[in-house]
Amino acid sequence: MHGPLHRFFAEDHRRLGALLERSMAAPGTVDLDPFEEFRAGILRHIGMEEKVLFVAAREARGGDPLPVAARLRVDHGAIASLLVPTPTPTLVAEIVSVLTPHNRREEEEGGVYDACDEALGAAAVDLVKELEAFPAVPLKPYNDGLEVMKHIETTLELSRRQWEG
Repeated sequence: MHGPLHRFFAEDHRRLGALLERSMAAPGTVDLDPFEEFRAGILRHIGMEEKVLFVAAREARGGDPLPVAARLRVDHGAIASLLVPTPTPTLVAEIVSVLTPHNRREEEEGGVYDACDEALGAAAVDLVKELEAFPAVPLKPYNDGLEVMKHIETTLELSRRQWEG
């Protein structure tokens, strides 16, 4: 039986995954309406993890961060970079290529969410209430500049390389 943080974040993963699937329902194109909802949702999700969950877990662990937190932050950077340019089927495939193993590491038995539930104990219920009130992240217009594309290559390489070996 998973704890309240695990359930909260895993449910959000499923909701975001369904939006991403809907955005790719027509082969070869990206439906911007569900993608925009996904984009806003995943940025909020990352913000909840970075600004609330990881901070609370570190405090509950006496200042010791979760062992995998730094790696997850690198993944978050890669995911966020992929949300900057106008979405294409190729970019969505790249998002999925990072999200799939990332979400698995968070949700697996004994993974990040279980570790957070364990560290926080009964306080996890109150933290879920705080997470539910977490604000939406303002979205900027898409940017398809060359610098953005170079940054994406760098962040994807860092994300993939950190999990090798």
